[in-house]
Amino acid sequence: MPTMLPIDAVLPALRAALEDRSAAVLSAAPGAGKSTRTPLALLDAPWARGGKIILLAPRRIAARAAAAQMARLLDEAVGETVGYRVRLDSKIGPRTRIEAVTEGVFTRMIVADPALDGVSAVLLDEFHERSLEGDTALALARDAQQGLRPDLRLIVMSATLDGARVAAALDQAPVIVSEGRTFPLDIRYRPRDAGASVEEACAACIRAALREDDGDLLAFLPGAREIDRVAQMLRDQRLDPALDIHPLYAAVAPEAQDAAIAPAQPGRRKIVLATAIAETSLTIEGVRIVVDCGLARRPRYEPGLGLMRLETVRASQAAVAQRAGRAGRTAPGVCWRLWSEGETRALAPYDRPEILDADLTGLAMTLGGWGLAEPDGLTWLDPPPREAWRAAVETLVRIGARDGDGRLTPYGHSLATRGVDPILAHMIAAAEAEGDGLLAAQAAMLLSEQGLGGRSPDLGARLLAWRRDDGRRARNALNAATRLTAQRDGAVRDDRLGLTLARAFPDRIAKARSAGSGEYLMANGRGVNLDPAEPLAQAPYLVVADATGRADRTRVLAAAALDVGAIEAAFGAAIETRIDIRFDEASGAVRARRTRRLGALVLSEGPLDAPPREAIAAALLREAQRRGAAALPWAERDAQVRARVALLRRLEPGAWPDWSDAAIDATMADWLAPALEDAQRWSDLADGRLGDALLQQLTYAQARDLDALAPPRFETPAGGSAAIDYVCEGGPAIDVRVQEMFGLDSHPTIARGRVALLVRLLSPAHRPVQTTRDLPGFWRGSYAAVRADLRGRYPKHPWPDDPLTAPPTRRAKPNGAAS
Repeated sequence: MPTMLPIDAVLPALRAALEDRSAAVLSAAPGAGKSTRTPLALLDAPWARGGKIILLAPRRIAARAAAAQMARLLDEAVGETVGYRVRLDSKIGPRTRIEAVTEGVFTRMIVADPALDGVSAVLLDEFHERSLEGDTALALARDAQQGLRPDLRLIVMSATLDGARVAAALDQAPVIVSEGRTFPLDIRYRPRDAGASVEEACAACIRAALREDDGDLLAFLPGAREIDRVAQMLRDQRLDPALDIHPLYAAVAPEAQDAAIAPAQPGRRKIVLATAIAETSLTIEGVRIVVDCGLARRPRYEPGLGLMRLETVRASQAAVAQRAGRAGRTAPGVCWRLWSEGETRALAPYDRPEILDADLTGLAMTLGGWGLAEPDGLTWLDPPPREAWRAAVETLVRIGARDGDGRLTPYGHSLATRGVDPILAHMIAAAEAEGDGLLAAQAAMLLSEQGLGGRSPDLGARLLAWRRDDGRRARNALNAATRLTAQRDGAVRDDRLGLTLARAFPDRIAKARSAGSGEYLMANGRGVNLDPAEPLAQAPYLVVADATGRADRTRVLAAAALDVGAIEAAFGAAIETRIDIRFDEASGAVRARRTRRLGALVLSEGPLDAPPREAIAAALLREAQRRGAAALPWAERDAQVRARVALLRRLEPGAWPDWSDAAIDATMADWLAPALEDAQRWSDLADGRLGDALLQQLTYAQARDLDALAPPRFETPAGGSAAIDYVCEGGPAIDVRVQEMFGLDSHPTIARGRVALLVRLLSPAHRPVQTTRDLPGFWRGSYAAVRADLRGRYPKHPWPDDPLTAPPTRRAKPNGAAS
């Protein structure tokens, strides 16, 4: 090796440990050289026997950079002894023995070949990042080692790692520690003002650091948007023309990434504005200054939304230590931190493992391909959360990829071979049946590759920009998309992009809340927002493929317009037609609207002129229950019916029903519903049907006895009929003319003589003259005074001296007859 690095001092110990142990943990400080020197040092180990050494890197840029550096150390080109394999790119030759691969590539490798034939060792670099794919890679490699390949060596490497915990998971593997090179590192704190944005504070700190310190500068920001804003601020401030500004994040083209990590041109300085992509594995030549905003963007999966939301959080102590170490890798350096020294101690020690917050659908698919229905039994530092695991399995069952026993179906196996997220693979398969396989494959690639085709939220616009891009990455992505589908011929109908995406994300079909507002409601009930200035915001319907932000402010990152006709055609079986019936209190009528819904979305609605009778009856019943018995439109005869039964219930409590307001309210659905079958309006309840409905609840014997014991009318001695008023105060009572009761020597009663009627005697003009509960007593007593008072006023009517012997009559006396 041309120069000695700190890792070189411990590599003999690592080699010795691996002679009789199958696993080891290597902890080495930033800049120690572990990523590039360790694989080379193990090449000629006796147990390697000419086999391959696989180096797992957390990111593509790290894999490519590590391969390039190892090739330089061997004075070879990449693709000879050392090569790399990442998504969309690889350089591997027949003599390649060291492969730098990303964790996702390795997972697909080991699922395809669980024995890892020809592989002697797997090195998991920068394991402290605890990515989901990194944890999965360790779990599968450990399972393969224990079940199929006891000779396979596993080495877990990191600069900031809880080595003891990892060693315990690997059967107390030995821990080898390299302290690294100790270049002086000056930490300076520059807390940002509360009113200043992260971008403003970072740009100001960069300007100050460039004035005070020599060398190139690396600044850490949480995401691409912040990087682009800081880059623009620096350009607008007309800094030294000898300064080159390099954004560095996942969506940047590989050529631009390589330029960012390459040494600055002679006589020039460079500023690299990076996300966490530059925390580990990379040595950016010439960097002496680090500016750290102290923030990171971490994924958080929302099962209810089905989206991975990016959340801006405080970086961990391990992360800020890694960032600071970038400044002191090859010479003394300085790190500017945009927070106070005391805040550092409050940071979490390590990054939260991604497996605790991630969408586990891909993991469930991977483990299904591994032959496992559950994650139990594998080596996990943090097991997958049960709720998230169940949600992932349910998703795979829903799309037909897993069966009820947790095994991958033949369809699931076919999806797993496509090499994309299961939902996107399902989208491609579904689209192939409609002749849109290549369009779906291109859409899947757009959603899998950050920045491909630009960053417009309009996936249609990005698709066109991608196809026009002549860059290497764009061409490789187009070729990769073609390999995702067997349907490679025929015209690609871009106008079907929205429909194609909707097959994968039916719950994210969205409808504009108002035209051009940019505010949409998705079928799953969540609201999302699009900048109203975006042309896509004019679309009445979208399908949202990606979004981010808080629950109350979710921003669309990727979407395509969708025609309502396409929704009707593709999702007709899922569209629910609902008739909404409501009672209109103002008119007393039942109003009906027909609504067609897809989830939370109203596709169409309008009045229904002839709603079903049962719906009208149900609405009237609900209104009656809401108002209660006391507010029902009881007709007079209804009230009499209730009072008659109430009277008999007082006489015979156990023999008659309780028709009080409270009892009627409690049983309204039972007795009133049948009476509403032909009702149309509230006023229809006032036609006596309420009482009739109650009477229907009586047994035959009760109905017979009701008329016998509490008859509705009283037959007078004169052959007339008087209604019995059961509701009046003091009742039951009858109103009857005096002449109709002549000759009656007993007081009128009901209920077999148990209840005396209140008799209200009337004049021939139907004016009250006497109220009595003792008719015989009236005849023998006050009748004489009544006769004297009325005979002059009503001379045509009989007023006999002895009413007990006079015949009852309903008529006036003939002319000339005696009084």
